[in-house]
Amino acid sequence: MQREAAAEEVDHLAWCEQRLKELQGRTSVLNPLWYLGSFALGAFAGALGDRNSLGFIAETEKQVESHLRDHLERLSPKDSRSRAILEQMTLDEMRHGAKAASLGGKPLPFPVVMAMRATSRLMTRGSYWI
Repeated sequence: MQREAAAEEVDHLAWCEQRLKELQGRTSVLNPLWYLGSFALGAFAGALGDRNSLGFIAETEKQVESHLRDHLERLSPKDSRSRAILEQMTLDEMRHGAKAASLGGKPLPFPVVMAMRATSRLMTRGSYWI
């Protein structure tokens, strides 16, 4: 599961970067910070044991799915290329989250879920402006 999901996440990054180039956009200068923070959070979750780590993955994928659906709602219906990318990413994230939950992922406490949402909002809003 982990290798396949990791390969798909790399694909997602590549698809987004390629699409941004096609649209003459750019990635955020904050991306290295987000990658470092994500790695640290993942390492911390992993140190808490398998059930907690899988629960963290399941919740992360749930929140990413929500974020992608928000993008899809705001995306122009004319942009079929971006829509196809976001739809495939959404399906992949749903599958990753379901797999983590089926492997015994423990639901996270509500305060942790809320902290993750707040952090996600900070990251996405910061990326839009910087």
